[in-house]
Amino acid sequence: MVNEQKESSSLISYNPQTNTIIIDCSKHLYPASLEDYEIWMSLAIDALIQYPKATTLVLRQSRDFIYDYEQVSMLKEIARILHKFVRVERIISLDKVTPFPDEKVESRIAFLQKLLLSDLRKDPIGAYVELNREIIRQKALLEATKSDRMKKSIAHYLNNALLPLKQALESTQLISLVKDRLVGYKVGDRSLYREIFHPVIRPNFMLTKYSILPPQNADKVTEYEIEDAKIEIYKLKDKALYYYHLIPAEFSLNEKLYEILDIARRYLSEHKPKKSDFAEPERMREVFYNIGKDLVLEIAERTGYKLSGDELNLLAKILVRYTAGYGIIELFLQDENIQDFYVNAPVGKNPVFVNHAVYGECETNIVPTYEDAEAWATRFRIESGRPLDESSPVLDTEIEVRGARARIAAITRNLSPDGLAFAFRRHRDRPWTLPLFIKYRMLNPLAAGLISFIVDGARTLLVAGTRGTGKSSLLGSIIAEIMRKYRIVSVEDTLELPMEYYINLGYNIERLKARSALSQAQNEMPADEAIRTSLRLGDSCLIIGEVRSVEAKALYESMRIGALANVVAGTIHGDSPYGVFDRVVNDLGVPKTSFKATDIIIIANKIKSADGMSMFRRVIEITEVRKEWDEDPLKEKGFVKLMDYNAKKDELEPTETLLNGESFILNEIAKRVKQFHNDWEKVWDNILLRAKMKSYLVEMSNKINNTEILEADFVVASNEKFHVFTEEVMEEHGELDYQRVYNLWKEWVDKEVRLRWS
Repeated sequence: MVNEQKESSSLISYNPQTNTIIIDCSKHLYPASLEDYEIWMSLAIDALIQYPKATTLVLRQSRDFIYDYEQVSMLKEIARILHKFVRVERIISLDKVTPFPDEKVESRIAFLQKLLLSDLRKDPIGAYVELNREIIRQKALLEATKSDRMKKSIAHYLNNALLPLKQALESTQLISLVKDRLVGYKVGDRSLYREIFHPVIRPNFMLTKYSILPPQNADKVTEYEIEDAKIEIYKLKDKALYYYHLIPAEFSLNEKLYEILDIARRYLSEHKPKKSDFAEPERMREVFYNIGKDLVLEIAERTGYKLSGDELNLLAKILVRYTAGYGIIELFLQDENIQDFYVNAPVGKNPVFVNHAVYGECETNIVPTYEDAEAWATRFRIESGRPLDESSPVLDTEIEVRGARARIAAITRNLSPDGLAFAFRRHRDRPWTLPLFIKYRMLNPLAAGLISFIVDGARTLLVAGTRGTGKSSLLGSIIAEIMRKYRIVSVEDTLELPMEYYINLGYNIERLKARSALSQAQNEMPADEAIRTSLRLGDSCLIIGEVRSVEAKALYESMRIGALANVVAGTIHGDSPYGVFDRVVNDLGVPKTSFKATDIIIIANKIKSADGMSMFRRVIEITEVRKEWDEDPLKEKGFVKLMDYNAKKDELEPTETLLNGESFILNEIAKRVKQFHNDWEKVWDNILLRAKMKSYLVEMSNKINNTEILEADFVVASNEKFHVFTEEVMEEHGELDYQRVYNLWKEWVDKEVRLRWS
């Protein structure tokens, strides 16, 4: 018994700073699980008697099984009962069992000893059941015995030992949860514990905590897989938000693979990426992947485990994710349904929340630790070259992994009193296109055709909306409508636009990175100076990531004096054309007359379902800015809608102004094109042709069940062919024959689809 106590105490450690009890289960055959194995429940209760201030319990094996405050509190109540009845009230004693010696004393004391010193530690529910059965037995004996002496002894035993113990147990949360479900209960059955105790699991090679089971009272509504994980979405019965349950591959490995991975991780941790390595993240990942692969294979051979090819590749990928990569962040970025996700302060006490494209705001089963937050903050500081500390408590930056990009806003003290917090805005690794937006109903073919025509007309566009409405994505799709023969200069303070992708498609692009409005990084050029610099880089289309500060004045100065002869497009916060005017003029200080340099404002917004549970991104308005006004464009009819959103039909509709050819901006474009001059029918037919082509791409995508035809690679080539065929038809016939252009273009598309995807 003494040796057992010494061995048990050697397994238990306590961290007073975090009030955490850690039980080392690594040398035992039994898996680390309170709910499944009485040995660990017994040790946990003993530890809670010794450390009553503990709020967290960790069973450590190849993974950490973490039981939170609520679960620990249930066991603490049992520990307090044990302490009270064994050490304080000394219930296992002669005076509690009988007022005088009788022949049943030894059996009663033996029962209490077994119940309190063994059963209640290992199996509190079973101990409660045994206690009830003993009470029933004693009451039956009380009724049956004829001896007054024995009646008095049994009553004493009941009133001073059994019934007080029962009352104490019934006051605990654990017994309250199961008391009505114990008819026919088999002592030793631990199924009830599995319903109550749900540890958060964290492999030893990572810091992030993970809840293995979804919440109780939740209904699964869907599930799907991403590259390295499975996603389950649950509807919580008592909450309006959904539950996003992430099951990564690294949490589903067998124990031997965990062992190999942990050994490899410890080795690689001694070879962490250097600061200089972050300059070439893809090369760094490739190096670490190859090193990890060789290391895993070597460890597996040394331990006698034969790895399959899939297991080897998976372990190497996981190693890279938690050494050269961004850890659990990468899994959220793999899910194309996620638009934003948040890590709130204080980190370690809150789960990650995600904004899902279908289910809106969702709570998740992932709980990052403070160590995670510190590691991320350090990485973002190094890679961005921007500060994040109490004197500069905001950091705007971006990251890119295979499959996705993300803009990051990190904050810390003194802005955030609870320390580090992060907001991630996810972007596709490939640009959105207008046909993709048609497929997902953000806009319709006519709107896409109109936008395409305006871009070719070299006008100035602002894409406006509130946060998270798809402004940057829509701006990225507009770039695909610019012919590759034109040079593009982009100015961004955080690199969100998919310019690198367009460069790989053959675009002539110069990217400028300006200082963030919130950053104090002195080694970066202010945004207004970056825009002025862009004007000295030659005749170019200008793409502004977001108009948000002093750069607005420089931009409008340039547009007003005609320094920009090609299309100018950018994003800005604003929920209406007048909201954009108010922001540009009143907030950013641009003169009213300069605002007239804006030609088109596209408003994107989120549309809610009637129950408020779902949100959809939609373009709700395309408005032109006319020039004949002085003070207030709203009152003086300076804003004229070309397309407006019909909520009942869930679609953009053309206004009478557009249908009747009364658009000032479109007629201004027509004046500069010989074939369109004074011929609205030709302008309208051109817009309809563009709409028809984009609609056909969506139809073809549905027909072949493949969205690759809607991606930028094909869309850019498709747009280019439209211009080539238009020129050919003009040269051949001397006039615009749109049916002939469409037939040639459609023939090309059909042929390309057969060659690429048949």
